[in-house]
Amino acid sequence: MHTAHSKTFLDRAEAAEYVRAKGLPLSKNTLQKYATVGGGPAYRKFGLRAVYRREDLDTWIENKLGEPISSSSKAA
Repeated sequence: MHTAHSKTFLDRAEAAEYVRAKGLPLSKNTLQKYATVGGGPAYRKFGLRAVYRREDLDTWIENKLGEPISSSSKAA
């Protein structure tokens, strides 16, 4: 049995679950919105379906996360 963690490509729902498993909120509908308006992770088309690679999701997460903050006075 294949799980999302053993696949090379993830569909949109699996990609959203992959990101949520890292503790970050994301829905497949938000991924769809990003695919339309931009700003989301890189994806590829397979026929009519969007597919994602874990490496591209990880890169997107790292780029989207802010720098580590050690004090709330540095957050501004």
